Amino acid sequence: MVPKYKRILLKLSGEALMGDKSFGFDNAVIAQYAKDIKSIVKLGVQVAIVIGGGNIYRGMNEAETGIERAHGDYMGMLATVINGMAMQAGLEKIGVYTRLQSAIKMEQIAEPYIRRRAIRHVEKGRVVIFGAGTGNPYFTTDTAGSLRAIEINAEVILKGTRVDGIYTADPEKVPDAKKFETITFQECISKNLRVMDMTAFTLCMENQLPIIVFDMNKPGNLMRVVRGERVGTLVKD
Repeated sequence: MVPKYKRILLKLSGEALMGDKSFGFDNAVIAQYAKDIKSIVKLGVQVAIVIGGGNIYRGMNEAETGIERAHGDYMGMLATVINGMAMQAGLEKIGVYTRLQSAIKMEQIAEPYIRRRAIRHVEKGRVVIFGAGTGNPYFTTDTAGSLRAIEINAEVILKGTRVDGIYTADPEKVPDAKKFETITFQECISKNLRVMDMTAFTLCMENQLPIIVFDMNKPGNLMRVVRGERVGTLVKD
């Protein structure tokens, strides 16, 4: 089976790693994600990953916490590195070669982010996990995912969530919300559908990088997406 996509960036939320827990990560979820990622690596797909940090630290209102925004964002970046290490351990446990790269230097646990090196790793079949966001405050991990995908020439961003696509409203709150099979970038903006934050979304739109939003928690869905099956919602020009 020839995959539709040769090189992808998988964007995962930190909250997805929690499973049914209220904090941290669920080892069963990491094991399932690792198994699904291994299946597409065996198919020859080149994989890079960006994971959020919301399961450990989410930047909160400065007025409530007393922590200024920039300081809180750096704390969130460190949380993404912890998640990256957890995902790395889960993948290597089942025999997948990985590299963890960080936008903030921490040589003892991660390589510094170097674009050419990252590309070389994925060409050699290693899964590259990008940690610490962009390395700058005021940018989300969605933006980091979009930026890294463009930098490594990924063909698509696969945004793994706990819902099976983009809906007219939150399907967990509005039972009769309608799902979009495909939608354009401009429609997402005009309908105010929050697929990603606007900086990330604009980067994808300007560079004609499609996004597929799908349910990562359903085993086998990742394989179905890279094979080109109709899973989730495709956002494109």
